Amino acid sequence: MTRRADSDFREVRRASRTVGLQLTIASGALVVAAIGVAFFFVLYQLQPKELQEAPRPGEHKIYIDTVDAMIAFVVVGVLAVIVAGVLAVVVTRRAVRPLGEALRRQRDFVADASHELRTPLAVLDARLQVLQRGLPDGDPSTATVAELRDDTRTLIEVVNDLLLAADPEREGAAASDGPVPLAEPVRRAVDSLGVLAEQAGVTVRLQVRDEVASEVPATTLQRCATALLDNAVSHSPPAVW
Repeated sequence: MTRRADSDFREVRRASRTVGLQLTIASGALVVAAIGVAFFFVLYQLQPKELQEAPRPGEHKIYIDTVDAMIAFVVVGVLAVIVAGVLAVVVTRRAVRPLGEALRRQRDFVADASHELRTPLAVLDARLQVLQRGLPDGDPSTATVAELRDDTRTLIEVVNDLLLAADPEREGAAASDGPVPLAEPVRRAVDSLGVLAEQAGVTVRLQVRDEVASEVPATTLQRCATALLDNAVSHSPPAVW
């Protein structure tokens, strides 16, 4: 949990720095533009002919040196940009902190749920294995039990992927065995959804091209194919798909 919290904290700090820097640049540009307009307005008001005119009765004139005015505007602009940057960073951190807390809670929930599901699925797979070994040759339920074991192993792999996504530093990065052919994961997805497709009156046909491969793990490919096929079966009319 400490590593997950540290990772979430670093992500939140990185996001807050990025947003704060963008706000600082934007506010700095506005400050520079405003000071530039004010400075040129002052220069425009300092007409040389007005310097030689004597003040009228009741009138007071203030003479400003252009160099001093430039220095004053630059100092004020720099201070304004610094203050705007500090305020932007502080406000951004306070605004982003709830997002980091929500991300941490989500990771904790996924990790805890995955841990809780691991043991029951392992027990279920072990019982199916015992049942499969005890079936006599030629038993009509042999194929169904084998499919149940495949579905159970798929669920275990899905839980492992969720746990890895929730805590990649503790579980370690998933090892890649090279390009994975798409045919087998997609075929398993089609077989697992065959019962739902039959109940919906939809026929799913698979055209295999063995040369197509991907660096994505086979379990992830099967999950993606299962999600796509589930949507297709759910939203297709009773016809050939």
